[in-house]
Amino acid sequence: MASITIRNLDEQVKTRLRVRAAEHGRSMEEEAREILTSTMAAASGSKEGNLFDAIRARIAPLGGVELPTIARDPIRPVELDS
Repeated sequence: MASITIRNLDEQVKTRLRVRAAEHGRSMEEEAREILTSTMAAASGSKEGNLFDAIRARIAPLGGVELPTIARDPIRPVELDS
């Protein structure tokens, strides 16, 4: 993984980051990483690794579909050789 150093960060920004990190129960570094990751994912128009949410967001405006529940038999027991 890559590392970056941020110089000349405004003290108010640093304070707000510290507070936000505490609210989320994370370190400042972890909070900054989360902010950068989510911002870049939003900028590229996709959520990293969540295909379900991406498909749902695209299909939801078209309306929903109720699928019937299918009755299923229990799984048969597996016999182990002794």
